Amino acid sequence: MGTLKAIPGGKSAEPSVIKSAMRTLDLEAEGLAALRAALDNGLAAPFSEAVTLIKGAQGRVIVSGIGKSGHVGQKIAATMASTGTPAFFVHPTEASHGDLGMITRDDVIIALSWSGETVELKNLITFSRRFSVPMVAITSNAGSALGQQSDVVLELPRTKEACPHGLAPTTSTTMQLAIGDCLAVALLESRGFTAQDFKMFHPGGSLGASLKYVGDLMHKADRLPLAVEDMPMAEALVIMTEKSFGCLGIVDQKGKLVGVVTDGDLRRHMGAKLLMATTGEIMTAKPKTISPQTLASAALEMINASRITSLFVVDKGKPVGIVHVHDLLRAGVA
Repeated sequence: MGTLKAIPGGKSAEPSVIKSAMRTLDLEAEGLAALRAALDNGLAAPFSEAVTLIKGAQGRVIVSGIGKSGHVGQKIAATMASTGTPAFFVHPTEASHGDLGMITRDDVIIALSWSGETVELKNLITFSRRFSVPMVAITSNAGSALGQQSDVVLELPRTKEACPHGLAPTTSTTMQLAIGDCLAVALLESRGFTAQDFKMFHPGGSLGASLKYVGDLMHKADRLPLAVEDMPMAEALVIMTEKSFGCLGIVDQKGKLVGVVTDGDLRRHMGAKLLMATTGEIMTAKPKTISPQTLASAALEMINASRITSLFVVDKGKPVGIVHVHDLLRAGVA
């Protein structure tokens, strides 16, 4: 049995292989360009109609397709379901063996078939017409059996497949996937679906961590490093050291945050008179703050952009918490 040998520097890739990859990307990019041009022309009206139809459905979106179109359909259903449009995939063959019972009159069907003549979709189409279930077709042939029986037809432009034999669905499935994303995003925006809504469907992993609120991660109550404006720095440094956030929030008589003393402030005022000064004399006024309702990902972005390590969390001007960059990283925010 032969062994695979590591190639130093990874510089042995054949030029023909790279050219093949570039050609594939070019052809698929041409397909997307053609799809965009179609949306600027005849595809715009049926696309808008499809969005209105799906948005107005009282039930769910049923996505179906066979082969590569079926795989794309599963992704479209998953994207819609996670962005505020309840959807699931029904395999057309299984539909013919009982899964048609999953579909109700309140639903809307999205059927994918590049040719529009997929035999396996026949029973699904018949069911849709018999029970007046609205159907949107994604196909390259509006005159096909699928196209003629659908309420809305999203006719995709016919472009060259990246497969050199013109057989393996490549450019065509890229366009199907893209139009599915267009539908999902248009529906998301028309529903006013927010990042907070998104959080409900993505509680796990780094994405779920990014969608947590600052209020979920912040330190509060007696963990807060706070001092009043006229406190001697000799006393303030003790609090700052005990709390170990590398900063100290300064509040006025009404309890509102008016400044912050950081390690940088200490270095700038280092000298014999530092311990005799008050916090109000050393602090940086109007510090950057964040609200408890801010997403953790936004907090990390602010910390990185400002080149700081901690942010005070305020509500109506009063400090209610503090979040450190390490809290965000430990939670998996990226």
